[in-house]
Amino acid sequence: MTDLAQHRRQRLTGIALMCGAVALFACLDATAKYLNPHMSSLQIAWARYTSAFVLTLIVSNPLTHPALLRSRRLKLQITRSLLLVASTALNFIALRWLQLDEALSIIFIFPFIVAIVSGPMLGEWIGWRRWSAICVGFGGVLLITRPGFGGMHPAALITLVGTICYGFYAVITRIVSRVDSNQTSLFYANFIGALVMLPVIPFVWTTPDSWPIALMLLGTGVLGSAGHFLLISGHRLAPAAVLSPFVYTQLIWVVILGYWVFDHVPNRWTMAGAAIVICSGLYLLYRERKLGKTTTSEAVVEGPLE
Repeated sequence: MTDLAQHRRQRLTGIALMCGAVALFACLDATAKYLNPHMSSLQIAWARYTSAFVLTLIVSNPLTHPALLRSRRLKLQITRSLLLVASTALNFIALRWLQLDEALSIIFIFPFIVAIVSGPMLGEWIGWRRWSAICVGFGGVLLITRPGFGGMHPAALITLVGTICYGFYAVITRIVSRVDSNQTSLFYANFIGALVMLPVIPFVWTTPDSWPIALMLLGTGVLGSAGHFLLISGHRLAPAAVLSPFVYTQLIWVVILGYWVFDHVPNRWTMAGAAIVICSGLYLLYRERKLGKTTTSEAVVEGPLE
């Protein structure tokens, strides 16, 4: 096999892994939404991080890999982990009222938030073209939510706050990735998430009413961990700029799962707004790639809110 053919095969494999990762994230959101009527959203968030933490301990833990706990930016690791668990919990809460496609369409604006906060946090300021793309993208969100016109449920604001948290998480993740390994970052994210949610459990705990519900609760951590594993594996095979556009294939999966599991049909406003947000995001990625910067593309490849 020639070097060119091998290079192309690696990129195609990376794209396949990315598509698989976002499909698992869509399944995670669908599972969380399905579990919401049975228990507190905070209990689901706790189970997502606790089961993921236990699962990753089996594969990689401080005893077999002592360097796992060593971080050169410990405060930032803790901060990014807190932001991630907040974004996940808020997203799970919002899914109690929102359709999967509605929530994800709003979540897709996080590359715009990353581009905005990268200026003051990383010194990577954006030009008027990317500002225009951001404004158009937020216009798409207004089309989805239609505030003041009897549009989406107010829970959309919860998703928006969670997405803002995730935008800051993504930028801080880029900072710590310069000095810490992916395994260290993943360990801290799961550990801090499980630790922070633990004190909440006595106040919100509901015993699962059947074995399938209990297994689904445990499965949230499996879906999240497996999704991030595919994400990291794909990122090793292909550049972020190549993988990032395929994050948007998650919308296909949430539409399918929303219809199949919850009998939800996307309305024309959500689909039109999502199309605007996605096109604006793709243009933002194009400008980043053309200018040789990776702020947004590296953030997108992290995967939305999981």
